[in-house]
Amino acid sequence: MPDSAARAEELRLLLNHYSYLYYVTSQPAVSDAAYDALFAELKSIEQENPELITPDSPTQRAGSDLSDDFAKVAHPAPILSLANAFSAEDLLAWEERNRRLLPSGTQLSYTLEPKLDGLTVVLRYEDGLLVQAATRGNGEIGDDVTPNIRTIRTVPLRIPVQSGAPAPPHLVVRGEVLFLKHDFEAVNRRQVELGLVPYVNARNTASGSLKQKDSRMTAQRPLTMFVYSVVEARGIALDTQWETLRFLRDMGFHTAPDAGYFPTLSDIIQQIPTWESRRNTLDFEIDGVVIKANDLRLSAELGIVGKDPRGAIAYKFPAQEANTRLLEVVPTVGRTGRVVPNARLEPVFIGGVTVSNATLHNYDIVHALDIRVGDIVTVKRAGDVIPNVIGVVESVRNGTEVPVQPPDVCPYCSTPLERPAEAVDWFCPNVRCPERVYRQIEFFVSRAALDIDGLGGQTIRTLLDRGLIADEADIFALKAESLLELEGFGEKRVSNLLRSIDEARGRPLSQVITALGIDGVGSVAAVALADHFRSMDALQTATRDDILSVEGVGPVLADSIVMWLADAYHQAVLSKLRELGVNMQAGERVRASDSLAGKTFVITGTLPSLSREQATELIESHGGKTVSSVSKKTSYVVMGESPGSKAEKAAHLGIPIIGESELLAMIGQEVS
Repeated sequence: MPDSAARAEELRLLLNHYSYLYYVTSQPAVSDAAYDALFAELKSIEQENPELITPDSPTQRAGSDLSDDFAKVAHPAPILSLANAFSAEDLLAWEERNRRLLPSGTQLSYTLEPKLDGLTVVLRYEDGLLVQAATRGNGEIGDDVTPNIRTIRTVPLRIPVQSGAPAPPHLVVRGEVLFLKHDFEAVNRRQVELGLVPYVNARNTASGSLKQKDSRMTAQRPLTMFVYSVVEARGIALDTQWETLRFLRDMGFHTAPDAGYFPTLSDIIQQIPTWESRRNTLDFEIDGVVIKANDLRLSAELGIVGKDPRGAIAYKFPAQEANTRLLEVVPTVGRTGRVVPNARLEPVFIGGVTVSNATLHNYDIVHALDIRVGDIVTVKRAGDVIPNVIGVVESVRNGTEVPVQPPDVCPYCSTPLERPAEAVDWFCPNVRCPERVYRQIEFFVSRAALDIDGLGGQTIRTLLDRGLIADEADIFALKAESLLELEGFGEKRVSNLLRSIDEARGRPLSQVITALGIDGVGSVAAVALADHFRSMDALQTATRDDILSVEGVGPVLADSIVMWLADAYHQAVLSKLRELGVNMQAGERVRASDSLAGKTFVITGTLPSLSREQATELIESHGGKTVSSVSKKTSYVVMGESPGSKAEKAAHLGIPIIGESELLAMIGQEVS
């Protein structure tokens, strides 16, 4: 046994070192056959002596079929996002803002690193041993994916993998998990060989691979991880980001190539065109570069605004474009009846994603651009996410192209379409249109409305097709025996769904009003209506003038509300909701405190745990006020993930931007 233990330890050290040389430095030191022989020897020793298996053994990279699903992990420090810049002027303005916060004459130098398009992961090492890995999650709490991360060969199971300084007793690092381009191509070749549909989005596939409950499945995916920052450490002192990158490399972590140190921001700006021009030649996807203040002490002193550290910023490259053929234009109908033309395209690869559909926004834009079926069109992924058709390559037209006209009737119910005066959109006026009903139910159960878990789009389609529901109110009449007959609905799933539906009956009146989907009535207007009228009965019997007296409601919105409430179909839906026990009362006004009295808030983006309605109710219960637009009178902007232009306007006006945790702290609540 002593000899076996010593030999196993020797083999672990050798194999981990050879793996580092092969996967991280691309400088293999032994042949594959020699590596395989050593690996087989270690595996044999461990099979005979299972007690010798350690977490850092290379044999543990194969994964396991054991799973505890995904436990939650609290990060030792917030895993922050970055603010974006899109021009040299934006970068110079960022630096100027920072200089105003620092003592006069402070010298700023920077690092420039690629902005990797992957999944953020946080690794924790104790005495050099990898003990935990978690996804970013909401920035404060993530999913424990340790078994899956152990399968990634660029992740050291023990540090350092090279000789040198000892590992810190405690080290938490942050990095990005992704597919290298050639590895993603190999995965898709394998999919095709197996007769399966190839994946279209490298980042989403990487995310799905990392969230497999069976880590053996993750082990089959050639994922890579680049590490770029230290979140928390004991036993070491790092003064600069450039020193941090060097330290990470010395510890054996895989760091992104071509990161650089630059003494001034002007030097950085000169480098950006080079990065932009070579983005397609890199073996990994990037959507920009990250500029960081090199001095970590100064970076900490600059602090955080909202969820973004002031000491770093992401420079986003312009959305990528490509040309492809427009095959057809298909109109879709939303819950309000708005008809949107959508382009069906010959599949084209843009920025890591295969695009076959794109929005054309409305028929006025189609006519203004003179887009015709059969055209070669230019497709742009705005923000590298949403595909848009932005133009036509007229020089290659051959005369067979067909102009696009809006349909005369709804493609789903054959009702003649209408175009209100001065409107840019066409509408299906039939509130019973099957597509409008489907879209309305889809919105009704969403997190932004009544937040009913377990009712996705396909499930709603099935319930409608089976006749189990005909409108949103029928959801509250669903029975277990009917749901159990549906494919994929077991007792546990049905029980969870019915419990979620029952919980939705008691949602605040403001959420019920939001869920009705009245055109123009978002969460802020719904809160104002609920607070003013206090019941659905009072709202239904209100006159136009009564509704106009509600703060923030103008003539156009008042007309929309009156028209919706006057419709016989909508009245029937409201009656059913009452009969089925859905809350129709605002209840007593209860003020929890006056801690936010005199303060006005605007909410933008998706908050980690609060819906927009819940955040609004929370603010107002503590004496604050919520409004829909940012102005100089706004006290705070509460920002979540994927914020809109409101955050940019707030920053321009110098209005404080806070996150959910800061809001909760203002009312004395602890962040769970």
